[in-house]
Amino acid sequence: MRVVVTGGAGFLGSHFCERLIAQGHEVVCFDNLLTGREENLASLRREPRFSFERRDVSDPWSVAGPVGAVAHLASPASPADYSAYPIETLRAGSAGTYHALELAQAKRARFLLASTSEVYGDPEEHPQREEYWGRVNPIGLRACYDEAKRFAEALASTYRRLRAVSVRIARIFNTYGPRMRGNDGRVIPTLVDQALNGQGLTLYGDGSQTRSFCYVSDLIAGLDRLLALAELEGALAPPVNLGNPEEITILELAERVRALLPAAGPLTFLPLPADDPKRRRPDISRARALLGWAPSVGLDEGLPATVAYFRGAAAAA
Repeated sequence: MRVVVTGGAGFLGSHFCERLIAQGHEVVCFDNLLTGREENLASLRREPRFSFERRDVSDPWSVAGPVGAVAHLASPASPADYSAYPIETLRAGSAGTYHALELAQAKRARFLLASTSEVYGDPEEHPQREEYWGRVNPIGLRACYDEAKRFAEALASTYRRLRAVSVRIARIFNTYGPRMRGNDGRVIPTLVDQALNGQGLTLYGDGSQTRSFCYVSDLIAGLDRLLALAELEGALAPPVNLGNPEEITILELAERVRALLPAAGPLTFLPLPADDPKRRRPDISRARALLGWAPSVGLDEGLPATVAYFRGAAAAA
């Protein structure tokens, strides 16, 4: 089918575009390149079933011709990015989601929303199930991202109930792998970039906070299965957690990076940012049941592959 992917030049978006093309679909990719990069699409440039347009989907837009699915991935998605572009982040989650849903309704297309585990905020429930409503500070420094995604989920769910749009919501947990930017503020690219440059590794708090890291190929496979999911007759398609339940402290993660890159300098501890979640781990029971999906790439395999990517990027610079 013909699939519109917003944010298609981003880290996840570019990998998703590649998977859709590999499956024989036609892909129309939009990205304003605020945080996405055209070089992420290098493998697709000569593909006749792929087209790219630089466009801000928070402004009105449309697509001529048939569309079978709309995948809305457009948004700054790292702390550094949404701190630098809070208004743009809020617009991507609100106006951007609205325009993407309007297109899906007009074309009678499936709609896939890339939401986030950040809708759970600093959670009191562990691990996080989709039924948990979260603990988010609506006026905090992270609120531009957290609340944009919560609003996007509410809007998509309303279009499903009132306008019969076929909606699927993926709550994406920390994902890593090739095409991340070393300066995007997320912990794995930050630590790897610092270690490659012989710098000290920066940790926040005492490093005891936990995260669960999913390798990008696993995450894309989950998105693919969610997009292909058959309709649940008479029911609102529920949000689905996509992530790796392998939980690790940030201190342990830093030691794993140091083991791969021994030239890294000493650890430096800085104050924990406001509203930073203390623990994060997905319950993926729903993904297993609905999609038959579970991650297969652990940190022992994914982290060396990510380090190799950053090494290659540094050598090519």
